[in-house]
Amino acid sequence: MIYIIDNNTDPYWNLAAEEYLFKNMTQPVFRLWQNDNAIIIGMHQNALAEINIEYVRNNGIKVVRRVSGGGAVYHDMGNLNFTFIDNRSETEESSAMFARFTKPIVDALKKLNVDAYLEGRNDLLIEGRKFSGNAVAVYKERILQHGTLLFSSSMKDLSQALAGRPEKFVSKSVKSNRARVTNISEHLKESMTIEQFISFLELEIAVDGNYKRYHYTPQDMEAINKLRDTKYSQDWWNLGSAPAYKFSKVCQFPGGLVELYMEVSKGIIKEIRIFGSYFFTKETSDVEKLLTGCSHTREEIEKRLETINLSHYFNNITREEFITLFWN
Repeated sequence: MIYIIDNNTDPYWNLAAEEYLFKNMTQPVFRLWQNDNAIIIGMHQNALAEINIEYVRNNGIKVVRRVSGGGAVYHDMGNLNFTFIDNRSETEESSAMFARFTKPIVDALKKLNVDAYLEGRNDLLIEGRKFSGNAVAVYKERILQHGTLLFSSSMKDLSQALAGRPEKFVSKSVKSNRARVTNISEHLKESMTIEQFISFLELEIAVDGNYKRYHYTPQDMEAINKLRDTKYSQDWWNLGSAPAYKFSKVCQFPGGLVELYMEVSKGIIKEIRIFGSYFFTKETSDVEKLLTGCSHTREEIEKRLETINLSHYFNNITREEFITLFWN
């Protein structure tokens, strides 16, 4: 087991390092890292719909796409990010994954007399106020979970940088999205700096958990820098493309926001794109390929969806809920 504390605060580099560690390390990894001002969006989100583009541009905030699902989060130097990478259990549901990897954080905070707890699908709260959002990704036999820890973040920037999507406030299932956020520092009995907090987590989770400190090799750095330059700093990855489609629908489900964009010609689905803040263990592109060429009828769409386990692609979203996206 190894642990890494990164001092590089470039969001492009840090997300490249996440992917590199995820796909190349074979032992358990615990990582602590920080980003300069950035919005980090989920793997399948429509970036331009999630951000306040004018505010982001005027304030030099970077927009970076990650390899995990979930929604957009704001990072600044008052926020600390943590990552766990480990082997995956085929029988472990995503809710159990969140519980397993957030427990060390909750336990550490309790030693500071901060009553933190996991609520909903992926949020850590203190006194009903959110201070951490978490997301998971799966690659072969490995699982990555990472999350934010708001310690002394700028709440003004956080609220203005993210776009307020009206769809999120239509469904009764979205009450948790309205919950206020809070900084951990507001709940400490004795004040500490974020640097002291990082050292505390290093001791409580990494050292006491028998993780060994790891330093990047020159080969590691070369690979991470290449990922940063060719992928994570590029618009094709971070912003993608969202062309105009003839049919679109956006719904908020208990499992997350899902956007469907579709071109239908002569009753046949010619092109389909799916975005959203949902969690997944298999790639959405599989579903897009499955439904391309399908008749735009409930019977045919249901027939194709019956050939896959939809929960792998849209966790906590039922087939019946998913099918409602295809008609107004």
